[in-house]
Amino acid sequence: MKKLLLITIFGLCAFAQSSLEVAKKSYDVMSGYGSSSSLTTMVLKNAQGVENIRKLEIKKLEGESGDKSILTFLYPRDIQGTKLLSFEQIAKDDKQRLYLPALKRVKRISSRNKSGSFMASEFSYEDIASQNYKNYSYEGEALEVTQDGEKFFKITRVPLDKNSGYSKQIIFINAESYLAKNGEYFDKRGKLLKEVSFLEYQKLDSVYRIKVMRMFNVQNKKESVLTWDEDKIKVNIPKSEFSKRALK
Repeated sequence: MKKLLLITIFGLCAFAQSSLEVAKKSYDVMSGYGSSSSLTTMVLKNAQGVENIRKLEIKKLEGESGDKSILTFLYPRDIQGTKLLSFEQIAKDDKQRLYLPALKRVKRISSRNKSGSFMASEFSYEDIASQNYKNYSYEGEALEVTQDGEKFFKITRVPLDKNSGYSKQIIFINAESYLAKNGEYFDKRGKLLKEVSFLEYQKLDSVYRIKVMRMFNVQNKKESVLTWDEDKIKVNIPKSEFSKRALK
């Protein structure tokens, strides 16, 4: 009986995973795209349900020292040509610059403003930046939980950036696919601020890609939904497109 109990305990320990291990696996299943070019629709909805629609082009470039991305607004006309350039820096404050066509100037997004709303959406500049697992610390082992009959790993991560707008984030990751399902983001006071949902994925050349995601602000009852209408990976985008000069 004791031997059986020891074997059972050993078996449970053998399958236990740290939150860091789960986070890395979740990141890995969505890595390897090289470069990507996407057309997306962003729907902003206020607390009364009134919608505002925007169209964007998103280009990304993977890199060992950090990913690069450039977002360009295509619609509506009043913000057409607005661009956000992001350079990821692992465990450091990402470099972000915003081009405002009406003023014909490039504005640097300071680290203290990363928690601010990105173009009036419920996504902050921090949310728009790369979500590399190395930019967080993790608490202990991943907990196994069940949602709607599916098994998930529940992990808690804390942003390493001291200027982050979040005190912690709780993420639920599918135990089989390692794809994130949803999450809870807490403000600096420790109160629930946002709920993120990854509503749909697609697989392109063995790489998983987000198809639809929703960010809901529980404090102001506003939400923003991003839908990838077109998505291409491994498209060989030149590095020159991810430069301050390219913003203009």
